[in-house]
Amino acid sequence: MCDYSLHHVASAAAKVGDNLVSTTFSMSSTRGFAVTGQPNVAICVPPGTELAFERNVKCDHGFGLLRHRTIPHNVARFRQINMDQPYANHDALEFPDGQIVMLTHLTLGQQAVVLQLPVDPKAVPEPKAGPVARPVEAVQQERREIERFYPMF
Repeated sequence: MCDYSLHHVASAAAKVGDNLVSTTFSMSSTRGFAVTGQPNVAICVPPGTELAFERNVKCDHGFGLLRHRTIPHNVARFRQINMDQPYANHDALEFPDGQIVMLTHLTLGQQAVVLQLPVDPKAVPEPKAGPVARPVEAVQQERREIERFYPMF
């Protein structure tokens, strides 16, 4: 969602189709996402959200001493890590190759679109009790076995 360091910044929940930009917020050194055109509102992205970036993702190395590093992917899944450390940054991106990059390491100004939000398990209705469907092959095999012992006249 929104990292602990952004709790004093105005925020809004991410929506499918939001055009996001990686940014910093006033009174915070933490980087996060804002909707394009609303730089002072942090967008809280729930874990499992899928994002598509305009280009391959670029990250900053520590302390600005080295050049940017490019991740060879433009899609990522938002996730939270190190949840056992309450005062550490948790927001991260996981890429298709399994690589994880902290959101605070994203180069500023990168554009992304929210492709899909995770399913809310509370919103999915419980399946109703009833007969369980069996695969056609299993039914056909069972019928062949019955006919072998009890041939039809």
